[in-house]
Amino acid sequence: MYGPAGFAYVFLVYGMHHCFNTVTEADGYPGAVLIRAIEPHEQTQRGTGPALVCRALAIDRACTGLDLTSSSLYLKAAPSVADQQVRVGPRIGVEYAGEWAAHPWRFWDADSPHVSRRGVTGTTFDPAMLR
Repeated sequence: MYGPAGFAYVFLVYGMHHCFNTVTEADGYPGAVLIRAIEPHEQTQRGTGPALVCRALAIDRACTGLDLTSSSLYLKAAPSVADQQVRVGPRIGVEYAGEWAAHPWRFWDADSPHVSRRGVTGTTFDPAMLR
């Protein structure tokens, strides 16, 4: 998670589940986005949860350090989502983080059937939140 931006960081939770992150900050500064879900294509398994994303895409810790702009594991541009369709809510599974657990650092497309934990409603995204 310590950069450079645009590279993969994969960690193991509970000794059995891989979680894929894309590093977002400058080299040496911790920052990454956890990929919680994917929209499956023809031959991809369902990926509605971090561990299922990794299972569907055969991602493991060997993928840490891959350049997500030029390797076999890459991020592809998707259609834009209007701010009104973006939902924001607290992260999931980090209750141990105390007050940090409640920060609205989870973002998702309200209309996507592939979102993990669809029952979490969140609030509508306001770009002013990023300032």
